[in-house]
Amino acid sequence: MGSIYLIRHGQASFGADDYDVLSEIGIRQAEILGRHFSQLGLGFDRCLSGELRRQQHTAQATLAQIGSAGLPAPKIEIEPAFNEFDADAVIRALLPHLLEEEPQALEVLRNPGQNRNEFQRLFARLIGCWLNGEHDESLTSWASFVGTVRDGLERLLARANPRQNIAVFTSGGTITALLHLITGIPARQAFEMNWQIVNTSLNRLKFRGSEVTLASFNSYTHLELLKTPELITYR
Repeated sequence: MGSIYLIRHGQASFGADDYDVLSEIGIRQAEILGRHFSQLGLGFDRCLSGELRRQQHTAQATLAQIGSAGLPAPKIEIEPAFNEFDADAVIRALLPHLLEEEPQALEVLRNPGQNRNEFQRLFARLIGCWLNGEHDESLTSWASFVGTVRDGLERLLARANPRQNIAVFTSGGTITALLHLITGIPARQAFEMNWQIVNTSLNRLKFRGSEVTLASFNSYTHLELLKTPELITYR
């Protein structure tokens, strides 16, 4: 059987004007992950990334460490199907309804770095509405997002050879969609797991032909071993 390693990007710039940039911690997380793979003697036959900078930068920093150890570190293939869903669009579309019940939500969502816990609570409410389809057709639906991710997985598998090790650098929402597709877990429960996905954590899929199973979820031993709590982040 072959293996697909779904890797969430390193810590991005939460609360900054441009979220899609790795923080210093995010770069360090990616380098640590690359050294972890090197210590395991694990290189890759293929490497895919979404189009987002935080995804590609994580891939580059990880592969640099693998390559420096003399292990296979292939060129990054860009696959837009592994982008994250547009969280900003979800917030913009659904916020007006939320404000009727939670008038403070606008201030919290404008300053997420200063209100992390409250931001998460409100964001989870908005995601719940998105999953339920409580929005107009101008917003990409959860079902459409899942369909895009499914198409990307099918393209990956169609080109995969048996026993290949394939790395996919992506984001939490995409990993959640894949969990939903592969295990059949309901979307709401999948998102409860989403909130626990650590930056640069590993989620391993095993595949034979078009058959895919989940082998492990949200492993971040490479960070835990360093006994440095600030390296374990969720955004």
